[in-house]
Order: sequence, then structure tokens, then C-alpha cells
Amino acid sequence: MDAKRDQVTNAPRLGRYTIDAANSTVAFSSRHLFGLMPVRGTFAIRSGTVDVAEPLADSSLRVEIAAASFHTGKEHRDGDVRSAKFLDAGRHPDITFVSTSVEPAAVTGTLTVCGVEKPVSLSIGRADVSPGVFTVRATTRVDRTEFGVTAARGLAGRYLDLSLEVTCVHR
Repeated sequence: MDAKRDQVTNAPRLGRYTIDAANSTVAFSSRHLFGLMPVRGTFAIRSGTVDVAEPLADSSLRVEIAAASFHTGKEHRDGDVRSAKFLDAGRHPDITFVSTSVEPAAVTGTLTVCGVEKPVSLSIGRADVSPGVFTVRATTRVDRTEFGVTAARGLAGRYLDLSLEVTCVHR
């Protein structure tokens, strides 16, 4: 069956959903040391809501991610990335995404990192829907330099490939 059609026919019921932060993940991968070494890590979702409407294009979502939750398992690197050199989590504790367009295969919106807003499109890979709950998997690529995160050019990867798995619970 056509994936786009499957997503439409398997839509969650209308209404407001809360993102279940404990059962949702934002994972990323990048490269460092002049592109030679892979880096993988996660961010934690702080909160979020999804409003499912009819038509689907009238739906919306808002997600807040804790900048200080950046985690790769390397304490020194994680501290550097949280510092003013990169994410400046003390001054900019939240990374936010607010949708501007919702379609079956993509959600487009504004990503705010370090106070800088840029448009980003998330490609929807899969949605699992059951009564009162749905989980969506999505991907995107972010260029950190577009958000003013420019420290360690060459050493730290320019792009982050993000994979999200977000579980939403009907209120």
C-alpha cells in the first residue's frame, strides 16, 4: 500500500495530544575531527503538544527540547557543547520547534536554537496509531552554522542528522 495513503487512513483521532517525553527520543548523528569520526547522541524533549485537526493541514505542534540535555556519553565534549561556545544552554535553555505546515509526509516549521529562528522540514517516516496514542518517526538535517553555532569549524561537524520518535497521548 502507498505509504502516504496509509498515513492518511491511519490518522489519529482529532484533538489535543501531549508529547510523552519519557517515551520519546531525539537522536542525532554527526561527524567530528574533520569528518573522520562519527558522533551519536540524544536530546531530551522537555514538553510538547500536538493538535490534530480536520483537515490535517489545520493541525499544529509545538515541541520544547532541553538544550542542556545534549548527551553523547563524553562528559568533556557534552560540557563544551552545552557551554557558551556552542548551545549556550545557560542563556538559551530551550530549543523549540513550532509547526507552520502539516502534511501526511512532512511537517514544516520554525526551529529556534540559541535565539535564532530558521525553517526546518521534518520528513515523516512512519506513524503508528492506536486508540488515544500515536507514535511518529521523523528525520531532518540541521546545519548548525545557520543558527550561529560556529565554534570549532572543521573539528565539530557542521550538520546534525536528527531522528525523532515521538509518542503522543490524547488528553
